[in-house]
Amino acid sequence: MDLTSKTVLALTVLIAVALFASTVLLWPRLADRTWRAVTGRIGLLLATQLTLFASVGLAVNNAFGFYASWADLFGQEHQTGVVVDHTTGPGGTDLKRQGVERTGLPHDNRRADVAGRLDKVLIRGEATGITSPAYVYLPPEYFQPRYAHRHFPAAVVLTGYPGTAEALYTKLHYPQTERRLVAKGRMQPTVLVMLRPTVAPPRDTECMDIPGGPQTETFFTKELRADIAAHYRTGTAARSWGVMGDSTGGYCALKMTMRHPEAYSTAAALSGYYKAPLDPTTGDLFAGNAQLQRENNLLWRQRHLPAPPVNLLVTTSKQGETNYADTMRFIQGTKAPTRISSIVLESGGHNFNTWRREIPAALAWLAGRLDT
Repeated sequence: MDLTSKTVLALTVLIAVALFASTVLLWPRLADRTWRAVTGRIGLLLATQLTLFASVGLAVNNAFGFYASWADLFGQEHQTGVVVDHTTGPGGTDLKRQGVERTGLPHDNRRADVAGRLDKVLIRGEATGITSPAYVYLPPEYFQPRYAHRHFPAAVVLTGYPGTAEALYTKLHYPQTERRLVAKGRMQPTVLVMLRPTVAPPRDTECMDIPGGPQTETFFTKELRADIAAHYRTGTAARSWGVMGDSTGGYCALKMTMRHPEAYSTAAALSGYYKAPLDPTTGDLFAGNAQLQRENNLLWRQRHLPAPPVNLLVTTSKQGETNYADTMRFIQGTKAPTRISSIVLESGGHNFNTWRREIPAALAWLAGRLDT
């Protein structure tokens, strides 16, 4: 039976209830101090506790979709993502016409021209007043003599909410993945700017300019790019810049690229969603402005606003992700001149293991569409 099956959850709950009842009924019989009685009491208590924790864990997993299968839970799901390019037209995307696959850094003591370099920086926005820490990965080629006068494409990489920027290289291995892909000739050297979308903590701003609040969208689409380009050899045009992220970071990547094609030409969303939530972490993002709320709904934008000339990649899984139906609608609603690609796994939850399976193909796809 599948991990997310309601039958598994119900069976686990029934076993927990039965063990609790058995403990109450059998406890008087196990009151002796003999080793058998003591062992019986310990066994009943442990079994009851384990099934209780399992019941709670299964219920939470079913609610939030952390793991899609037993293999996913135990880290045995290794199917990698494959990028499929879809054909867009003025009326939308035909899902039947599909393309084909395009196919220990921080403590590395080797020279930068061999291993690359990871810089911890503070990105400052003068107009917005936002200051955010970030990690900038510079590939080995950045330091090699034959590239001394070359400007590199750049990709902003975002976590989910609240997320930690460190997880992008310690858990999701973005720099390490780029090194492998470049060595195999599957990706061009690219500067990675890794940070959280939460640049006004603890508030979840969903990467938008909040009326009377943090101007996060301006920070990401203008100030971050200008600050990085002023300190590193990166291109300045939109064709040189991409953005990708998971969960909230994925929504931000899609939205900022669709709303600001003058800033980003390419976006990849891993397990992204398509409209901003309104909850205690976000507060009132739109200040009662219904039009602003619609404009930040990506499915609404597709239906009612002109399509920008950008490249978009979305990912989901048939089992384990809650965004599957919306992702299919988003692909179908994408109109030319926007170009849409996708990675659809058979199973995979909303977790690091799933994103690690998608990152190699997504990162190579993104870098392949950037130019200096």
